Amino acid sequence: MSPYSNAARLNPLDPSSGDGGQGLRTIVVGAGAAGSALVRDLGRTPEFGLVPVGLLDDDPLKAGELVGGVPVLGTLTELTELAVESKAQVVVLAIPGLAHQKVRALATAAAAAGAAVRYLPSFLAALRREVVGSDLRSLDVNRLIGRHEVHVVSSDVRAVIEGKRVLVTGAGGSIGSELCRQVHAFGPSELYMLDHDESNLHRLQLEIWGEALLTDDSLVIADIRDRPRIQQIFRDLRPEVVFHAAAHKHLPLLERHPSEAVKSNVLGTDNLVEAALATGVERFVLISTDKAADPTSVLGASKRLAELIVQANARDARNLGTGVFSAVRFGNVLGSRGSLLSVLAEQLRSGGPVTITHPDVTRFFMTIEEAVGLVLEAGRMAHGGEVFVLDMGEPVRIVDLVHNFARQVQLEAEEVEIRYTGLRAGEKLNEALFSEGEERLPTAHSRIYATVADHSAGPEDLAGSLTALYAAAAGNSDAEVRRQLGAILPGYTTPEPQPVPALSTPYPDGF
Repeated sequence: MSPYSNAARLNPLDPSSGDGGQGLRTIVVGAGAAGSALVRDLGRTPEFGLVPVGLLDDDPLKAGELVGGVPVLGTLTELTELAVESKAQVVVLAIPGLAHQKVRALATAAAAAGAAVRYLPSFLAALRREVVGSDLRSLDVNRLIGRHEVHVVSSDVRAVIEGKRVLVTGAGGSIGSELCRQVHAFGPSELYMLDHDESNLHRLQLEIWGEALLTDDSLVIADIRDRPRIQQIFRDLRPEVVFHAAAHKHLPLLERHPSEAVKSNVLGTDNLVEAALATGVERFVLISTDKAADPTSVLGASKRLAELIVQANARDARNLGTGVFSAVRFGNVLGSRGSLLSVLAEQLRSGGPVTITHPDVTRFFMTIEEAVGLVLEAGRMAHGGEVFVLDMGEPVRIVDLVHNFARQVQLEAEEVEIRYTGLRAGEKLNEALFSEGEERLPTAHSRIYATVADHSAGPEDLAGSLTALYAAAAGNSDAEVRRQLGAILPGYTTPEPQPVPALSTPYPDGF
């Protein structure tokens, strides 16, 4: 029986489990004019999704005072303790002129309590206008993703990371770098950041430590395709927890270069899992994609095979009583490098048309904060072999997202030209979070679900099948790679591109 079949479902109104539709419990750092105005404006604008439950101030005499009906809980030095005690999910920094080093220290203290950090920009301008809430973020993410943002990570994650040697692959990417920042806040004994791009690693170390002398072992330049190098790294560094974010992710490019998808997403994962098993890694979390559910693209197929590799080895690890191996599936991550939001902003900024593949295309969206929280919680909750998925509500129609984005940057519908390009090979009109044959299981977190391995859905001899696939990829035989993917994954085929439907009348919402 799955360990999740009888898992307790948390009360959605319990502040320790998601937002319950009521907004995220928020501590405001700074009980002065900016903090007071922020508390007032958050009360007036519930669409921001933040509910103040307390303030902190560097003046100890303010403790116990009420600011806009919200109590001052204590001082800034007590941030971690008070955030845990009040079950805060978000900490907003609202002190004008706060030194950069202090901001970094407070952000670390908030993250150590499992709370997300948000900053109040343009303090002086906001104070002069006496409107603070509208400056809290440039975009209302809730409107873009069609649901309330979910607070995922809990302070319990500390038990998995604190004092451990942690390795993050793909550390220089959007997800990998945010993972490194949050992992660092939970006090690992060592944080190893692996990437093949040395410039990104240098930038990341500078962001996290405030300096980048490049004189220690925390930065690791390596390619996950290089099996001997990966084995050497695991032998030398002996990581205890591994978060595997390195991958090729651009669907249309991988359709054109399927051998490269196999080399990075499948073989690279295989190399890491093999090294993790050989060196006794305690926890291994693979980052996958919703495109792995009943895949129709090379990207989806390669990530589904990565999931199968993790699940097959999780079974072996369980039998040996060694590590816990699991995976998480992401939807489209807003704000990540090359994501829809960054492309959309650039297209609007340049005045050119916004390109959308199809009028009816929908996708699941999540924020970077949700994505990283899901990875950390998966590392905490996993028993071995699960694929975890965040409940992302209903899929969002891309046209609606463009519409909402345009409104928030003060553009009218008639000012935004949309050009439909047609679905490209491998793209689905609508994504799914689970394959048709997968069971959706509740977990101890009310907004995270899991599915466990269905061994009838994969090849009996996975290792033997992969050998032929790797040989085809090594020979850069794209046609043979496609044939092998179809042979390994039952039902996998790549559909032909779909034409854009003829629109006899303007699209109903004006786009």
